[in-house]
Amino acid sequence: MPHVAWPVDPGALWPFLVAVALVELTPGPNMAWLAALTVAEGRVAGLRAVAGVTLGLTIYMLASVVGVTGVIAAAPDVYAALRLAGVAYLLWLAFEAWRGAGDIAAGSGDGAAPFRRGLIANLLNPKAAVFYVTLLPGFIAPDHGAFWSQALILGAAHISVSVAIHAGIVLLADRMARYLGVTAPSPRTIALRRALAIGIGLVAVWLWWETRA
Repeated sequence: MPHVAWPVDPGALWPFLVAVALVELTPGPNMAWLAALTVAEGRVAGLRAVAGVTLGLTIYMLASVVGVTGVIAAAPDVYAALRLAGVAYLLWLAFEAWRGAGDIAAGSGDGAAPFRRGLIANLLNPKAAVFYVTLLPGFIAPDHGAFWSQALILGAAHISVSVAIHAGIVLLADRMARYLGVTAPSPRTIALRRALAIGIGLVAVWLWWETRA
């Protein structure tokens, strides 16, 4: 039996990192909502939302190890319910962003709200579940170790890339908001936040279209 010091095939790790970076950089629910939230409520709220999104990804990653995500992807009714719930939640976030466009940057004062919304938005995103069913197994080599150990390592790598990109989106959105002078209520602030709300709504439509059967 050959000795294997590292469970993951080194030749597959870098292509996997490139693949997940491209996936995370593709405009989607997290990117649009994190930018809108940061402009509306500030950098701290945006980073709290990133923590919620990260927990959601971690839950899906652990679920993939025990096979739960495979059940979701293979059960049409479960997948359809998750898909519709995710689209509905994004539309609600878009409505909330539009309605609160004139609020002060401090937001509602509930510091845990961005974390909860980030977690819920990610758990209701069927593409997160499908990612761990379709993309991740393709980088697991049967002769390099147990499935669970490789899945955990690759999943942790994906989450690390996700955190870096999502945090970067928050910091960039915060810097742009400050540069454009939209950190306080003004007609320009309201216009920008409502434009971002429309963007979230369009992402919801895109998610509905992309995940249709």
